[in-house]
Amino acid sequence: MSYQQYPSQQAAYAPSQRTNGLAIAALISSFFISLLGVILGHIALNQIKRTGEGGRGLAIAGLVIGYAGIALGIIVAITVLGTAASRY
Repeated sequence: MSYQQYPSQQAAYAPSQRTNGLAIAALISSFFISLLGVILGHIALNQIKRTGEGGRGLAIAGLVIGYAGIALGIIVAITVLGTAASRY
């Protein structure tokens, strides 16, 4: 007669991983100040690589949104300047 061994309840739960604070800040700030989101996102990715913290996806999202905001700002600026120049 053989008995089946079941894993203990404690082994079923993985310890929670700490999320990098700069990654969170990068994501939030990228909605308001794109350049700040990009800077914080790059710093956060560097720290995450070094420390092994969580939040890599948040940092990347902050970078993507930040770069998109910068690109959109450049496009709007070119459009406004082009429209203003064509009036004269």
